[in-house]
Amino acid sequence: MHAVVCPDKFRGSLTAALAAEAIAAGVRRGGIADVRVLPLADGGEGTLDAMVAAIGGSIRTARVTGPLGDAIDAAYAVLSGGVAVVEMALASGHALVRGHVDPLRASTRGTGELIAAAARAGCKRIVVGVGGSATTDGGLAAVEALGWKLPPVEVVVACDVDTLFLDAARVYGPQKGASPAQVALLTRRLETIAATYRDRTGVDVTRLEHGGAAGGLAGGLAAIGARLEPGFDVVADAVGLDDALDGATLVITGEGKLDATSLAGKVVGGVLDRCDEWEIAARAVICGDATDDARAATVGRGATVLTLVERVWNAGEAFASAALLCEEAAIEATRTVH
Repeated sequence: MHAVVCPDKFRGSLTAALAAEAIAAGVRRGGIADVRVLPLADGGEGTLDAMVAAIGGSIRTARVTGPLGDAIDAAYAVLSGGVAVVEMALASGHALVRGHVDPLRASTRGTGELIAAAARAGCKRIVVGVGGSATTDGGLAAVEALGWKLPPVEVVVACDVDTLFLDAARVYGPQKGASPAQVALLTRRLETIAATYRDRTGVDVTRLEHGGAAGGLAGGLAAIGARLEPGFDVVADAVGLDDALDGATLVITGEGKLDATSLAGKVVGGVLDRCDEWEIAARAVICGDATDDARAATVGRGATVLTLVERVWNAGEAFASAALLCEEAAIEATRTVH
């Protein structure tokens, strides 16, 4: 028997790599010695760490423009094989503006600068993860930072949502601190930016699936030649998930909160889809907590759902002891296949 452990991060408690290590330890204690460990992500926050943990590589930094104009040091990764990973959240992310939210001014310029830095490092392919943004500038600042052209390398944008370009402000603006009036203003600005892209590049970003990811950054990069792809597929293919699943007896994935989005383009849903393709019956999802509808839907996909909050007295304890609880849940999941 061999098992595949491939979770996403448990936001606020464990990176995908740490969650995978804890779950793998439980699988081994449960009696399966052959365990493939592949931390995963969907193009959002944690994509860089997950891919470095799964593939190997080095973390580098570049001085770029933060979302509100201040100079910051942002990390990017160069993986084995010459692929670079740029996580826009590290240059233009919401976490960088906490306490100083300004949805009208927040800019993607630093992400463009980070892409340029990765290209200068000699990489032949750049994967741009676009989740966790503070911005709704349609990617215009990033495009301008790149001089309206991509570096002479392949650029793939790993998108964690399929939102359309003109819907970006309405769907995600409130999460970034935008008032209803600001959402309306940002939407009008996106309409103007879309017209600019169409005039200068011939690309109608309003028609692109995923174009509204990261406040339209995905659409902006696509306008100058980047390819937009579902983030889970980009990461899963890069780390060799299908090779790991070939012949697997048990697959365990997971994330911090199992909810309505989990089965729609996120890691958990993507892993279950791959399990269907490989006809792997024994599958489990370990999560911090789960909504009732998401639990039912996941069980309907043939997976056992094990939550950390059901193993402790309160949610705070689940956060504090997440690694140990993941290991215990994995032991339970593994025993079901013996």
